[in-house]
Amino acid sequence: MRVYGIKTCGSVKKALKFLNESGIEYEFIDFKKTPVDCEKIDSWIVKVGIDKLFNSRGTKYRTLKLKELNLDDAGKREWLCKENLLIKRPVIELDDGNIVVGFDEEQYREIFHG
Repeated sequence: MRVYGIKTCGSVKKALKFLNESGIEYEFIDFKKTPVDCEKIDSWIVKVGIDKLFNSRGTKYRTLKLKELNLDDAGKREWLCKENLLIKRPVIELDDGNIVVGFDEEQYREIFHG
């Protein structure tokens, strides 16, 4: 299983803590060191939709003043490819091919503890 994010992100820290405490093995991919490409982003969009993946609440969104651009889905996708920090974090690729976006402890309990 792979966890994508950045180490300084609060949600990523919570997710990693949960996984560590649950004894779940994962590989961590840091967006800052290993950016993901459009192909990967497209595969995620197909699974969860652009709105779940695109973080319109983050600092990067505000810094880039993207609200003023009134982006459509194609525009959002383009920005996600260009700027991985706009991806809602963490993104977890499960072994079964599904993905989980963001940190929700209840959801994690259901997924990882059945």
